[in-house]
Amino acid sequence: MAITKLNAYQPLTEQAAIALAIGLRIFEDGTLLTCEEIGDGNLNLVFRVLEQETGKGIIIKQALPYAKVVGESWPLTIERARIEASALKLQQSFVGDLVPEVYYSDPTLAITVMEDLSALTIARAGLIKGEKYPRLSHDIGTFLANTLYFTSDYALHPFKKKEYVKEFSNPELCKITEDLVFTDPFFNSETNDFEEELSQDVQNLWDDFTLKLEVAKLKKSFLTEGEALLHGDLHTGSIFVDKNQTKVIDPEFAFYGPIGFDIGQFIANLIFQAISKPEEKETILYHIENTWNVFSTAFSKHWKESGDAYTKVNGYLEYVLEKSFQDSIGFAGCECIRRTIGLAHVEDLDGIPDKVRRLQAKRSCLTLGKELIIKRKQIFSIEELLSILKSHSE
Repeated sequence: MAITKLNAYQPLTEQAAIALAIGLRIFEDGTLLTCEEIGDGNLNLVFRVLEQETGKGIIIKQALPYAKVVGESWPLTIERARIEASALKLQQSFVGDLVPEVYYSDPTLAITVMEDLSALTIARAGLIKGEKYPRLSHDIGTFLANTLYFTSDYALHPFKKKEYVKEFSNPELCKITEDLVFTDPFFNSETNDFEEELSQDVQNLWDDFTLKLEVAKLKKSFLTEGEALLHGDLHTGSIFVDKNQTKVIDPEFAFYGPIGFDIGQFIANLIFQAISKPEEKETILYHIENTWNVFSTAFSKHWKESGDAYTKVNGYLEYVLEKSFQDSIGFAGCECIRRTIGLAHVEDLDGIPDKVRRLQAKRSCLTLGKELIIKRKQIFSIEELLSILKSHSE
């Protein structure tokens, strides 16, 4: 029986992935295909099916009914596959080729078949190697402006917005973010993971009740403010790049949340680079500045072209941008802390070979994260933010 006829979920194998590609007629009949499992993420199976003669390939991604990073003791809905495929298709309508093309999806089997991006590099890996990506911040700023504006109340009829909110309800993956970003790192949780040498630094965070209060406010924003459809996990490991193009992948955490969250996630993951590679600091700070400037310019352009009366009220656009900017600073601070001492780390920091430098970089991330969270309402421009970042990356 061809796998495309199955009506019950089962995890794919390499052989089954080839059978799926054949059944979907993505390749010509009789083509010799090979397949390898390439997924190294935390949640899913990922296969690359390749036509041997031409090198043409596709990616088949399947959600597992548990978190791959932990195992079957952490069950997880496969509904996230439907959400990811739907998000990619909707994003493509706003940003074109800044996301991979989806060829096929099956919510029952939790499968998404999409464009092969193997010729590109994961942005995190490339930045760690010191590679330059001149289009990165412009493309991400554009991605953010278009996806966040055109899925918001500022662009949509209220009925359509509420339809999207329902379609992208994503409680299980949101719970992961709620716990791992906003809760566990700020308490003595079993999920936390950090070096013994950082114990006092971490204890100081746990004892800082001003910090915890501000994090609680940010968590409330994440829980309650359905401003726009978020990617939900926009870090440099979710972006493929080369010198000429950018592709945003993996929106399985997509849901309706505060506009500043995606922006803050991306900024934080650039901050890791600025701290871990001082020699690249100016390039990375430029990307942070340019991301915000491209976003705010494009978002403002879309806003001014809107026909809705309440968007025309003097000062309202400026209010929305200021709120989104300050929210993004706070969310970036949470990401700086959680990626340093929480469950899921980043290679930017963990990969620093010299232990003294690695610990120094991590302490800088903790100190900076705290400052961004607590002082976010006192920062009104990208220039002020850059001044703070420079002081922590010297």
